[in-house]
Amino acid sequence: MRPFVIRYNQNVIVFPMKIEDEIKQGAFKTQHLKTHVNLLYTAGWAGLKITHVLKPFKVTLQQFNLLRILRGKKGEPASIKELTERMLDKSSNASRLVDKLILKKLVVKSPCDEDNRRVEVVITPDGLELVNRASVAVESEIQSMFSTLSDEEARRLNELLDKARG
Repeated sequence: MRPFVIRYNQNVIVFPMKIEDEIKQGAFKTQHLKTHVNLLYTAGWAGLKITHVLKPFKVTLQQFNLLRILRGKKGEPASIKELTERMLDKSSNASRLVDKLILKKLVVKSPCDEDNRRVEVVITPDGLELVNRASVAVESEIQSMFSTLSDEEARRLNELLDKARG
């Protein structure tokens, strides 16, 4: 397997693509343990690559995820609760992310008309333009990251991951 090389903050990180080689471990006790470690490692690898792609856009992976959710709302507002429920990283603080995106003028929030305890968040035109440009770069990187898999292999991997989550 060919290694993956990324330059990040003047460091070179090489991913040899075989989990045992990367973490310098012999055989795993069980295939299920290997799968768990491989999933965690691969998620970190993919996240690092996308973080690198998003750097020129000055948004984090979590901020990008939030902007994509809001873009999908097609101008309709979303509550902080809805954003939290839909985010990929459930440990992210959606309220804090929204505040950072407000400072960048990528989203706006306002009190909800029906419930003044709730706030509604909407993507701005600048936010929409940024998420559209960043999405092109991210989708290209994702295509490249998984170019070693056929469409059928990717479909099967998705089925297995869905099955693993029950």
